[in-house]
Amino acid sequence: PGRIEDLWQYLVRGTYWRGGPVLMTALAGVDLALWDIKGKRAGLPVYSLLGGKTREGALVYTHCGGRDFQEVEEQVRAAMERGFRVIRCQVAVPGNAGTYGVGGAREAASATWTSADPSVALEATDGGPLPETERWEPYAYLRTIPRLFEHLRSTVGEEVELLHDVHERLNPVQAARLAKELEPYHLFFLEDPLRPEHRESFRLIRQHSTTPLAMGELFHTRWDALPLIQEQLIDFIRCDLGHIGGITEARKIAALAETYYVQTAWHGPGDIAPITHAANVHLDISIPNFGVQEMVFFSEQVRSVITGGPEYRDGALWVTDAPGLGTDVDEREAAKYPYQRAYLPTVRRFDGSVHDW
Repeated sequence: PGRIEDLWQYLVRGTYWRGGPVLMTALAGVDLALWDIKGKRAGLPVYSLLGGKTREGALVYTHCGGRDFQEVEEQVRAAMERGFRVIRCQVAVPGNAGTYGVGGAREAASATWTSADPSVALEATDGGPLPETERWEPYAYLRTIPRLFEHLRSTVGEEVELLHDVHERLNPVQAARLAKELEPYHLFFLEDPLRPEHRESFRLIRQHSTTPLAMGELFHTRWDALPLIQEQLIDFIRCDLGHIGGITEARKIAALAETYYVQTAWHGPGDIAPITHAANVHLDISIPNFGVQEMVFFSEQVRSVITGGPEYRDGALWVTDAPGLGTDVDEREAAKYPYQRAYLPTVRRFDGSVHDW
Protein backbone atom coordinates (compact mmCIF):
# COMPACT_ATOMS: atom_id res chain seq x y z
CA PRO A 1 0.00 0.00 0.00
CA GLY A 2 2.98 2.34 0.24
CA ARG A 3 3.41 2.44 -3.56
CA ILE A 4 0.53 4.83 -4.11
CA GLU A 5 1.59 6.25 -7.49
CA ASP A 6 2.40 2.84 -8.94
CA LEU A 7 -0.92 1.40 -7.79
CA TRP A 8 -2.75 4.41 -9.23
CA GLN A 9 -1.04 3.94 -12.60
CA TYR A 10 -1.74 0.21 -12.51
CA LEU A 11 -5.45 0.68 -11.84
CA VAL A 12 -5.82 3.36 -14.54
CA ARG A 13 -3.45 2.24 -17.28
CA GLY A 14 -3.25 -1.47 -16.56
CA THR A 15 -6.70 -2.02 -18.01
CA TYR A 16 -8.08 -1.26 -21.46
CA TRP A 17 -11.25 0.55 -20.33
CA ARG A 18 -10.55 3.60 -18.22
CA GLY A 19 -11.92 6.93 -17.07
CA GLY A 20 -15.51 7.96 -16.47
CA PRO A 21 -17.33 8.71 -13.22
CA VAL A 22 -17.76 5.13 -12.01
CA LEU A 23 -14.17 3.93 -12.43
CA MET A 24 -12.58 7.17 -11.24
CA THR A 25 -14.83 7.30 -8.18
CA ALA A 26 -13.86 3.75 -7.25
CA LEU A 27 -10.21 4.64 -7.80
CA ALA A 28 -10.59 7.71 -5.59
CA GLY A 29 -11.80 5.50 -2.74
CA VAL A 30 -8.72 3.30 -3.08
CA ASP A 31 -6.40 6.30 -3.39
CA LEU A 32 -7.71 8.12 -0.32
CA ALA A 33 -7.46 4.91 1.70
CA LEU A 34 -3.82 4.46 0.64
CA TRP A 35 -2.89 8.00 1.64
CA ASP A 36 -4.66 7.52 4.97
CA ILE A 37 -2.83 4.22 5.58
CA LYS A 38 0.52 5.74 4.64
CA GLY A 39 0.01 8.62 7.05
CA LYS A 40 -1.13 6.40 9.90
CA ARG A 41 1.80 4.03 9.40
CA ALA A 42 4.21 6.96 9.49
CA GLY A 43 2.41 8.69 12.34
CA LEU A 44 2.08 11.81 10.17
CA PRO A 45 -0.86 13.81 8.79
CA VAL A 46 -1.34 13.53 5.03
CA TYR A 47 -0.51 17.21 4.48
CA SER A 48 2.96 16.47 5.86
CA LEU A 49 3.42 13.69 3.28
CA LEU A 50 2.42 16.18 0.57
CA GLY A 51 5.24 18.57 1.46
CA GLY A 52 3.94 20.25 4.59
CA LYS A 53 1.81 23.31 5.19
CA THR A 54 1.78 26.34 2.95
CA ARG A 55 -0.94 27.87 5.18
CA GLU A 56 -2.47 27.12 8.57
CA GLY A 57 -6.12 26.88 7.51
CA ALA A 58 -8.29 26.70 4.40
CA LEU A 59 -10.66 29.58 3.58
CA VAL A 60 -14.14 28.12 3.05
CA TYR A 61 -17.49 29.10 1.61
CA THR A 62 -20.95 28.07 2.71
CA HIS A 63 -24.30 27.99 0.91
CA CYS A 64 -27.15 30.47 1.33
CA GLY A 65 -30.45 30.29 -0.49
CA GLY A 66 -34.05 31.36 -0.16
CA ARG A 67 -37.45 31.71 -1.77
CA ASP A 68 -36.96 35.46 -2.20
CA PHE A 69 -34.23 38.08 -1.98
CA GLN A 70 -35.01 38.93 1.65
CA GLU A 71 -34.66 35.31 2.74
CA VAL A 72 -31.29 35.03 0.97
CA GLU A 73 -30.15 38.26 2.61
CA GLU A 74 -31.10 36.91 6.05
CA GLN A 75 -29.12 33.74 5.43
CA VAL A 76 -26.11 35.72 4.24
CA ARG A 77 -26.17 37.88 7.37
CA ALA A 78 -26.41 34.76 9.55
CA ALA A 79 -23.46 33.18 7.73
CA MET A 80 -21.42 36.35 8.18
CA GLU A 81 -22.17 36.24 11.92
CA ARG A 82 -20.74 32.70 11.96
CA GLY A 83 -17.51 34.04 10.48
CA PHE A 84 -17.92 33.18 6.80
CA ARG A 85 -16.11 35.54 4.44
CA VAL A 86 -17.18 33.81 1.20
CA ILE A 87 -20.79 32.78 0.54
CA ARG A 88 -22.59 31.10 -2.35
CA CYS A 89 -26.01 32.65 -3.04
CA GLN A 90 -28.97 31.06 -4.84
CA VAL A 91 -32.62 32.11 -5.01
CA ALA A 92 -35.93 30.69 -6.17
CA VAL A 93 -36.87 31.73 -9.69
CA PRO A 94 -40.56 32.51 -10.28
CA GLY A 95 -42.16 29.64 -12.17
CA ASN A 96 -39.17 27.33 -11.68
CA ALA A 97 -40.24 24.71 -9.13
CA GLY A 98 -37.33 23.13 -7.30
CA THR A 99 -34.76 25.78 -8.22
CA TYR A 100 -31.26 24.46 -7.56
CA GLY A 101 -29.62 25.74 -4.39
CA VAL A 102 -32.65 27.44 -2.81
CA GLY A 103 -32.28 25.38 0.36
CA GLY A 104 -28.85 26.83 1.11
CA ALA A 105 -26.68 24.99 3.63
CA ARG A 106 -29.48 22.57 4.57
CA GLU A 107 -29.89 21.53 0.95
CA ALA A 108 -26.16 21.10 0.48
CA ALA A 109 -25.87 18.81 3.48
CA SER A 110 -29.04 16.73 3.10
CA ALA A 111 -29.83 16.40 -0.62
CA THR A 112 -33.16 18.21 -0.09
CA TRP A 113 -34.26 20.74 -2.70
CA THR A 114 -36.62 23.54 -1.74
CA SER A 115 -39.34 24.52 -4.17
CA ALA A 116 -40.31 28.06 -5.07
CA ASP A 117 -43.70 27.00 -3.70
CA PRO A 118 -43.42 26.98 0.14
CA SER A 119 -45.83 24.04 0.34
CA VAL A 120 -43.57 21.79 -1.74
CA ALA A 121 -40.28 20.17 -0.72
CA LEU A 122 -38.44 18.17 -3.35
CA GLU A 123 -36.19 15.52 -1.84
CA ALA A 124 -34.07 12.77 -3.31
CA THR A 125 -36.72 10.16 -4.12
CA ASP A 126 -37.08 7.02 -2.09
CA GLY A 127 -36.08 4.53 -4.73
CA GLY A 128 -39.30 4.46 -6.72
CA PRO A 129 -39.34 3.76 -10.45
CA LEU A 130 -38.40 7.29 -11.59
CA PRO A 131 -36.89 10.46 -10.08
CA GLU A 132 -38.97 13.53 -9.30
CA THR A 133 -39.16 16.11 -12.09
CA GLU A 134 -38.46 19.82 -11.64
CA ARG A 135 -39.52 22.57 -14.05
CA TRP A 136 -36.92 25.14 -15.06
CA GLU A 137 -36.78 28.02 -17.55
CA PRO A 138 -33.51 29.83 -18.37
CA TYR A 139 -35.04 33.19 -19.31
CA ALA A 140 -36.74 33.73 -15.96
CA TYR A 141 -33.48 32.69 -14.30
CA LEU A 142 -31.45 35.19 -16.35
CA ARG A 143 -33.79 38.00 -15.31
CA THR A 144 -33.70 37.05 -11.63
CA ILE A 145 -30.04 36.42 -10.74
CA PRO A 146 -28.59 39.88 -11.52
CA ARG A 147 -31.40 41.42 -9.45
CA LEU A 148 -30.50 39.11 -6.54
CA PHE A 149 -26.91 40.34 -6.44
CA GLU A 150 -27.97 43.95 -6.89
CA HIS A 151 -30.12 43.50 -3.78
CA LEU A 152 -27.37 41.79 -1.79
CA ARG A 153 -24.71 44.37 -2.58
CA SER A 154 -27.09 47.18 -1.62
CA THR A 155 -27.93 45.51 1.71
CA VAL A 156 -24.93 43.51 2.96
CA GLY A 157 -22.30 45.60 1.20
CA GLU A 158 -18.95 44.80 -0.37
CA GLU A 159 -17.13 43.37 2.66
CA VAL A 160 -18.24 39.79 1.99
CA GLU A 161 -17.32 37.74 -1.08
CA LEU A 162 -20.33 36.38 -2.98
CA LEU A 163 -20.49 33.68 -5.62
CA HIS A 164 -23.17 31.88 -7.62
CA ASP A 165 -23.60 28.40 -9.11
CA VAL A 166 -25.20 28.19 -12.56
CA HIS A 167 -25.02 24.38 -12.36
CA GLU A 168 -24.31 24.12 -16.09
CA ARG A 169 -27.85 25.09 -17.09
CA LEU A 170 -27.08 27.78 -19.69
CA ASN A 171 -25.94 27.81 -23.29
CA PRO A 172 -22.81 29.83 -24.21
CA VAL A 173 -24.59 33.06 -25.20
CA GLN A 174 -26.76 32.97 -22.08
CA ALA A 175 -23.72 32.33 -19.88
CA ALA A 176 -21.82 35.23 -21.45
CA ARG A 177 -24.82 37.50 -20.90
CA LEU A 178 -25.13 36.51 -17.24
CA ALA A 179 -21.41 36.92 -16.54
CA LYS A 180 -21.49 40.39 -18.12
CA GLU A 181 -24.57 41.49 -16.19
CA LEU A 182 -23.02 40.32 -12.90
CA GLU A 183 -19.83 42.38 -13.34
CA PRO A 184 -21.03 45.36 -11.25
CA TYR A 185 -21.51 43.09 -8.22
CA HIS A 186 -17.92 41.78 -8.13
CA LEU A 187 -18.53 38.06 -7.68
CA PHE A 188 -15.78 35.93 -6.19
CA PHE A 189 -16.58 33.57 -9.07
CA LEU A 190 -19.39 32.31 -11.27
CA GLU A 191 -19.49 28.54 -10.95
CA ASP A 192 -20.06 25.98 -13.71
CA PRO A 193 -21.66 28.27 -16.31
CA LEU A 194 -21.52 25.61 -19.06
CA ARG A 195 -21.65 21.86 -19.48
CA PRO A 196 -18.22 20.16 -19.46
CA GLU A 197 -18.49 19.21 -23.14
CA HIS A 198 -18.69 22.94 -24.01
CA ARG A 199 -15.21 23.80 -22.80
CA GLU A 200 -14.30 25.70 -25.97
CA SER A 201 -17.26 28.05 -25.39
CA PHE A 202 -15.59 29.51 -22.31
CA ARG A 203 -13.75 31.71 -24.81
CA LEU A 204 -17.03 33.47 -25.58
CA ILE A 205 -17.61 34.25 -21.91
CA ARG A 206 -14.04 35.51 -21.51
CA GLN A 207 -14.44 37.81 -24.51
CA HIS A 208 -17.46 39.51 -22.97
CA SER A 209 -16.87 39.57 -19.22
CA THR A 210 -14.28 39.94 -16.47
CA THR A 211 -16.36 37.98 -13.93
CA PRO A 212 -14.09 35.21 -12.55
CA LEU A 213 -15.09 31.70 -13.64
CA ALA A 214 -14.90 28.32 -11.90
CA MET A 215 -15.36 24.91 -13.50
CA GLY A 216 -14.54 21.25 -13.05
CA GLU A 217 -16.73 19.24 -10.69
CA LEU A 218 -17.79 16.90 -13.51
CA PHE A 219 -14.24 16.34 -14.78
CA HIS A 220 -12.69 12.89 -14.34
CA THR A 221 -9.04 13.39 -15.36
CA ARG A 222 -6.46 16.15 -15.66
CA TRP A 223 -6.95 16.05 -19.44
CA ASP A 224 -10.54 17.24 -18.99
CA ALA A 225 -9.20 20.32 -17.22
CA LEU A 226 -6.14 20.89 -19.41
CA PRO A 227 -7.52 23.20 -22.16
CA LEU A 228 -9.37 25.49 -19.75
CA ILE A 229 -6.27 25.85 -17.60
CA GLN A 230 -3.75 26.25 -20.42
CA GLU A 231 -5.81 28.91 -22.18
CA GLN A 232 -6.58 30.63 -18.85
CA LEU A 233 -10.30 30.43 -19.57
CA ILE A 234 -11.08 29.82 -15.90
CA ASP A 235 -9.83 31.31 -12.65
CA PHE A 236 -10.65 28.40 -10.33
CA ILE A 237 -10.50 24.64 -10.96
CA ARG A 238 -13.25 22.78 -9.08
CA CYS A 239 -12.55 19.08 -9.46
CA ASP A 240 -14.02 16.60 -6.99
CA LEU A 241 -11.37 14.49 -5.25
CA GLY A 242 -13.98 11.78 -4.80
CA HIS A 243 -14.64 11.50 -8.54
CA ILE A 244 -11.29 12.33 -10.15
CA GLY A 245 -9.12 9.58 -8.75
CA GLY A 246 -8.27 11.03 -5.35
CA ILE A 247 -5.35 13.05 -4.05
CA THR A 248 -2.88 11.53 -6.50
CA GLU A 249 -4.62 13.02 -9.54
CA ALA A 250 -5.84 16.20 -7.86
CA ARG A 251 -2.37 17.34 -6.79
CA LYS A 252 -1.19 17.00 -10.41
CA ILE A 253 -4.11 19.15 -11.51
CA ALA A 254 -3.21 21.69 -8.84
CA ALA A 255 0.40 21.80 -10.06
CA LEU A 256 -0.76 22.26 -13.65
CA ALA A 257 -3.12 25.05 -12.57
CA GLU A 258 -0.38 26.84 -10.62
CA THR A 259 1.61 27.27 -13.84
CA TYR A 260 -1.25 29.28 -15.38
CA TYR A 261 -2.33 31.35 -12.34
CA VAL A 262 -5.43 29.23 -11.76
CA GLN A 263 -6.44 28.59 -8.15
CA THR A 264 -8.19 25.56 -6.65
CA ALA A 265 -11.74 25.42 -5.30
CA TRP A 266 -12.34 21.69 -4.85
CA HIS A 267 -15.94 20.46 -4.92
CA GLY A 268 -17.25 19.92 -1.38
CA PRO A 269 -21.00 19.17 -1.27
CA GLY A 270 -22.97 17.04 1.16
CA ASP A 271 -23.13 14.00 -1.10
CA ILE A 272 -19.45 13.19 -0.63
CA ALA A 273 -18.34 11.82 2.73
CA PRO A 274 -16.39 13.64 5.46
CA ILE A 275 -13.36 11.52 4.50
CA THR A 276 -13.20 13.22 1.10
CA HIS A 277 -13.78 16.60 2.72
CA ALA A 278 -10.80 15.90 4.98
CA ALA A 279 -8.70 15.00 1.94
CA ASN A 280 -9.72 18.30 0.34
CA VAL A 281 -8.35 20.28 3.26
CA HIS A 282 -5.09 18.31 3.56
CA LEU A 283 -4.44 19.13 -0.10
CA ASP A 284 -5.64 22.73 0.34
CA ILE A 285 -3.11 23.56 3.02
CA SER A 286 -0.20 21.90 1.19
CA ILE A 287 -0.44 23.61 -2.22
CA PRO A 288 0.58 27.20 -3.07
CA ASN A 289 -2.33 28.02 -5.40
CA PHE A 290 -5.24 27.22 -3.10
CA GLY A 291 -8.19 29.58 -3.57
CA VAL A 292 -11.22 28.55 -1.51
CA GLN A 293 -12.88 25.36 -0.27
CA GLU A 294 -16.58 24.53 -0.48
CA MET A 295 -17.85 22.97 2.77
CA VAL A 296 -20.98 21.70 4.51
CA PHE A 297 -21.86 20.88 8.11
CA PHE A 298 -22.75 17.20 8.40
CA SER A 299 -25.55 15.79 10.55
CA GLU A 300 -24.97 14.14 13.91
CA GLN A 301 -25.79 10.77 12.32
CA VAL A 302 -23.02 11.16 9.74
CA ARG A 303 -20.60 12.37 12.38
CA SER A 304 -21.37 9.34 14.54
CA VAL A 305 -20.22 7.08 11.68
CA ILE A 306 -17.20 9.08 10.46
CA THR A 307 -15.36 10.77 13.30
CA GLY A 308 -12.57 13.32 13.33
CA GLY A 309 -11.55 15.54 10.45
CA PRO A 310 -11.01 19.28 10.01
CA GLU A 311 -12.74 21.74 12.33
CA TYR A 312 -14.56 24.91 11.26
CA ARG A 313 -13.53 28.15 12.94
CA ASP A 314 -13.59 31.79 11.86
CA GLY A 315 -14.35 31.26 8.19
CA ALA A 316 -11.83 28.47 7.65
CA LEU A 317 -11.26 24.75 8.14
CA TRP A 318 -8.34 23.70 10.32
CA VAL A 319 -6.79 20.24 10.32
CA THR A 320 -5.35 18.55 13.38
CA ASP A 321 -2.01 16.77 13.60
CA ALA A 322 -3.76 13.39 13.76
CA PRO A 323 -2.06 10.85 11.47
CA GLY A 324 -3.44 10.09 8.03
CA LEU A 325 -6.53 12.04 7.05
CA GLY A 326 -7.46 12.38 10.71
CA THR A 327 -10.73 10.48 10.27
CA ASP A 328 -12.01 7.07 11.36
CA VAL A 329 -15.05 4.97 10.43
CA ASP A 330 -17.19 3.35 13.14
CA GLU A 331 -18.43 0.25 11.31
CA ARG A 332 -20.85 -0.74 14.08
CA GLU A 333 -22.46 2.67 13.94
CA ALA A 334 -22.56 2.53 10.13
CA ALA A 335 -24.50 -0.75 10.30
CA LYS A 336 -27.40 1.17 11.86
CA TYR A 337 -27.95 2.99 8.57
CA PRO A 338 -28.48 0.50 5.72
CA TYR A 339 -28.27 1.77 2.16
CA GLN A 340 -31.46 3.30 0.80
CA ARG A 341 -31.77 3.75 -2.94
CA ALA A 342 -32.51 7.33 -3.96
CA TYR A 343 -32.25 9.61 -6.99
CA LEU A 344 -31.57 13.24 -7.70
CA PRO A 345 -34.39 15.06 -9.52
CA THR A 346 -34.50 15.52 -13.27
CA VAL A 347 -35.30 18.80 -15.02
CA ARG A 348 -37.75 19.53 -17.84
CA ARG A 349 -38.82 22.77 -19.48
CA PHE A 350 -42.41 23.99 -19.78
CA ASP A 351 -42.91 22.04 -23.03
CA GLY A 352 -41.79 18.76 -21.45
CA SER A 353 -38.31 18.64 -23.01
CA VAL A 354 -35.37 17.48 -20.90
CA HIS A 355 -32.98 20.14 -19.58
CA ASP A 356 -29.59 19.80 -17.87
CA TRP A 357 -29.82 19.27 -14.13
